[in-house]
Amino acid sequence: MTTQMNSARRGIATDEMKLVAKDEDVTLDWLIPKIAKGSIIIPSNNVRPQKIHNVGIGKGLKTKVNVNIGTSTLNVNLEEEIEKAKVAIKYHADTIMDLSDGGDVGKIRRELLQVAPITFGTVPIYEAYNHAVQVHKNPLNLTEDDFLNAFENNVKDGVDYTTIHAGITKEIAKRILKVQRYGGVVSKGGTITAAWMLRYDKENPYFAHYDYLIELARKYDVTFSLGDALRPGSILDSHDELQVQEMINIARLTKRAHEKDVQVMVEGPGHVPLNEVAANVILAKSLIGDVPYYVLGPLVTDIASGHDHIASAIGAAVSASEGVDLLCYLTPSEHLALPNADEVKDGLIAYRIAAHAADIVKLRDKAIKWDLKMTEARRTLDWETQLALSIDPEKAAKIHNRTGQHPGNYVPCTMCGGACVYVMLPQQRKYQKENEKLQQVE
Repeated sequence: MTTQMNSARRGIATDEMKLVAKDEDVTLDWLIPKIAKGSIIIPSNNVRPQKIHNVGIGKGLKTKVNVNIGTSTLNVNLEEEIEKAKVAIKYHADTIMDLSDGGDVGKIRRELLQVAPITFGTVPIYEAYNHAVQVHKNPLNLTEDDFLNAFENNVKDGVDYTTIHAGITKEIAKRILKVQRYGGVVSKGGTITAAWMLRYDKENPYFAHYDYLIELARKYDVTFSLGDALRPGSILDSHDELQVQEMINIARLTKRAHEKDVQVMVEGPGHVPLNEVAANVILAKSLIGDVPYYVLGPLVTDIASGHDHIASAIGAAVSASEGVDLLCYLTPSEHLALPNADEVKDGLIAYRIAAHAADIVKLRDKAIKWDLKMTEARRTLDWETQLALSIDPEKAAKIHNRTGQHPGNYVPCTMCGGACVYVMLPQQRKYQKENEKLQQVE
């Protein structure tokens, strides 16, 4: 059974590695040792039903952005989720996750896999939950087999990475009842798993049977995204003992997966006050090493309902500049409702801006080329190039043209009009040159 990590450890360059090397403008000699070590991953299920555009995630590569879509128990509309997936592709998401827990989740997953030919992730516990509701009529009537079967169903369908809440143990779950948390436990997967362990006084099946999950992951070359079941759901809970203890367990689980050539990334918070964002990355990396780190946000305040994509993009930019490798977006509807397609776009654009801002810090010379081209286009009032270079060309063009402004180049926009700096100074230079010529003639 060959995985990307196993191939790298044997010095073999896969097609996926060659694609990533080309996209990132790096050599295979640079890339392969980092995949072998686990500091870079290329999630790529070997039974994915169609060819996809693989991305590399990890140290020294561009910061990537993930988009979450999926149904809920209160809103099941496959066509809406397909539209969201298409929006994610159109506006250049690097990865996409199906978080469906309502309706026929297997069918929904397989449909979305066809629609989204990019790196694709899921959360198997949501399928287990869905199964328990439909079959057992009670979400806590799960069996250990339900946990494991859900994981197997996901990897067999071709998902490239799966969020596994293996770091929360029965011992930690019991601590939940004793540790004060302002926001409680906000991870759905973490809550389901913790409630199940407390009800039956049994160990987390994903922890107890982790070696079995490794076998399946190795067979299909599925990447583990080790989930943060106890991420803070309020900035008041940031870095409490539950969050840190789970991360210590995840560090150990990462090493066990690497021993079997299974790729891993580690998930992080959540809600974190701005002054702790950098510290969170430093703490995580000190525990897990140079394993790719994947964060949700983080949100730097809890009061931005309706604008959580902005509040979290602030934290995302800081965390990525400190070394986070994959950003999971939030939308304006976070904490309020299931997002629609427009909100998916808003969240994705905000996070792509955050990712690029961080890459200017991490990859200075490579990332800043885009800004350099935009600066030159602005200086020369080259509107066609300015609009094309914008992260959202459609919106930029709509705003620029809304007053019926002449689309030609070297025409100022309505913000400054005739006082445009790129018009006034060139005119002054022209005037000075003409004066100089006249003086020479005299």
